[in-house]
Order: sequence, then structure tokens, then C-alpha cells
Amino acid sequence: MSKKIGSILLVISLVALCLSVVSLIVALKPVAPDTQDTQYVLYLGTNDKDTNEPVFTPEEARAKAEEILIDHFGGYTIQEANGGWEYEGVRYQEYTIVIYLSDTTLDEVHVAADDMIRVFNQSSVLIQTNKTTTEFYGAD
Repeated sequence: MSKKIGSILLVISLVALCLSVVSLIVALKPVAPDTQDTQYVLYLGTNDKDTNEPVFTPEEARAKAEEILIDHFGGYTIQEANGGWEYEGVRYQEYTIVIYLSDTTLDEVHVAADDMIRVFNQSSVLIQTNKTTTEFYGAD
């Protein structure tokens, strides 16, 4: 009987070892290249760099940004935000547009940012670059 239990334990151990190897292989498998992407997040302030007053109303600013983004990328995602900072004892507030872009290049983002800097009279546009995994998921 102990020989039978030993055989059963050996089989269970081998199955556990096989499952461990399969789990390790799956865990170490690289992400499919077609799902790897770079996401660019842009922060566009809307106060004039010289006067620190709004260049446009929030609605106008959003429309101008959307026009630039459609012209350059054909698509975009925007979120509205409010930024603030203090400089030499003075507090400033600013309506800010946060832009998410994928399926593009940093060079193309820079060209669009140049247009935003010009239209909104900015010193700069903050650009963050994030490595992501992208999947367009839909039900059949």
C-alpha cells in the first residue's frame, strides 16, 4: 500500500512540476509586438505666457485644441483639468487641457505641440511619454 501511495505522490509531484513550468513559460512570454504602444500625454495650459490671462474661454480653448488634434492625428482623447502654481508670492490658476495620444510618433507630437504653442501663446507644452500595452477589445 505504501508503494501505491509513493507512486501517487510521484505522479502528483510530476504534474505539479509540469504546471509550474507551463506557468513560468506563460509568465515570461513577451507581450505581442502589435499590442505594445507609446502613449503621449500632453498638458496644454491656456493662459497667455505674457499676461497670464486666459487666451480663450474654456469652450473656445477646447475647440481650438480639438481642431489642431484632428488636423494632426485624426483622433484624440481630451480631459479638462485645472492647474495652479505659486511664483514670487503670487498664486496663479489655469484651465488646462490634458491630451492623450497613441499610434503616433514623438516627432508628430512635437509638430502638433508647435501649433499649440503658437495658437495658445505658450512657452511650452508638457509632454509625457509612457510605454503601454494597447488592445482594442470588442464583443462579437
